Amino acid sequence: SAMQVDPLQAEPPTNGRIQLRTSMGDVTVVLWSKEAPKACRNIIQLALEGYYEDQIFHRIVKDFIVQTGDPTGTGRGGSSIYPEGTFEDEFHHRLKFVRRGLVAMANSATRNSNESQFFITLGPPPELQGKHTIFGKVEGPGIYTVLSISEVEIADKETGRPRFPPKLLGIDVLDNPFEDINPR
Repeated sequence: SAMQVDPLQAEPPTNGRIQLRTSMGDVTVVLWSKEAPKACRNIIQLALEGYYEDQIFHRIVKDFIVQTGDPTGTGRGGSSIYPEGTFEDEFHHRLKFVRRGLVAMANSATRNSNESQFFITLGPPPELQGKHTIFGKVEGPGIYTVLSISEVEIADKETGRPRFPPKLLGIDVLDNPFEDINPR
């Protein structure tokens, strides 16, 4: 019988590292900057510009995702670094929604509509495959911070809005794989 491939071993090596500073602790994320260069470049430049300071986790769905990256806190805001406003999806055959701790671009449910919002998976959501760009993964104990963010009280089950939203205080760039980024 064919050998089963461990999905974690199928993942390509990462290149680049950022740290989400949240009101519940730090979350280190390593980046797939070769597989998803547009998404990684976008989050790094926005982070360097201070874009992600003082935002909230506006959408939390237990065992599914926690989402942030919208300066308006509504789930309808955000913008990318690219002049066209949104940027294209970047799908890679070795990056699959098979586990918790994956970091991916949120979008408006249409193709190539990425801006600044992103989410972290709390389990394997295969239904997101081919719909969202995976650009990183949580490394180390930060996954426990993500899980504690996911356990706060939810005010509105329909939207996933928390009663007292945990905060994204900012994103620090620990290892920037793109030497040519110039914050605006």
